Amino acid sequence: MPVYIRNPNAEGDIEEWCIVELQGDLEVRGDRMMDGQFIGDLLYNKYGQPILIIGHHILQGRCQKIDKPLLVMEKCSTRGKQQQRRTQDDVEDNETMLDVSQVSHLDSSIASSNRTVLDSTVAVEHKTVPKTEYLVRAVVRQKVLFKARPKPIIANVAKSV
Repeated sequence: MPVYIRNPNAEGDIEEWCIVELQGDLEVRGDRMMDGQFIGDLLYNKYGQPILIIGHHILQGRCQKIDKPLLVMEKCSTRGKQQQRRTQDDVEDNETMLDVSQVSHLDSSIASSNRTVLDSTVAVEHKTVPKTEYLVRAVVRQKVLFKARPKPIIANVAKSV
């Protein structure tokens, strides 16, 4: 079975993504899902060191190259026709299908022609073959690694209260 892989960008440029790797777990309050939720701010200081701020916590990390780059792909299913050209017999079969469906009462002659219509419908359906292809979305060559525990962000408190 051939696997079709294509790049949606015509000029061949592929987006480059980065993996964010955290030590531990991220928990959400309540029963909410994390899909599409804002997690925090990812910033880089003047030395190029990544800093992640999540709520009242700050994490300092480092950029690291991945030994083997990863490819991000999206699976797409389409139905491609094996035969693009319809013959005159196909047109006549479709006309027969319309005539049979308009008849409200059934007798033995219509039942036999109904079977022929069903067989021709199955034959038409088998002319379309499902085609699976993969779209290349991005390539991942590096990750941002946060392996230290988060530090709490504490506001300055006045010494005299």
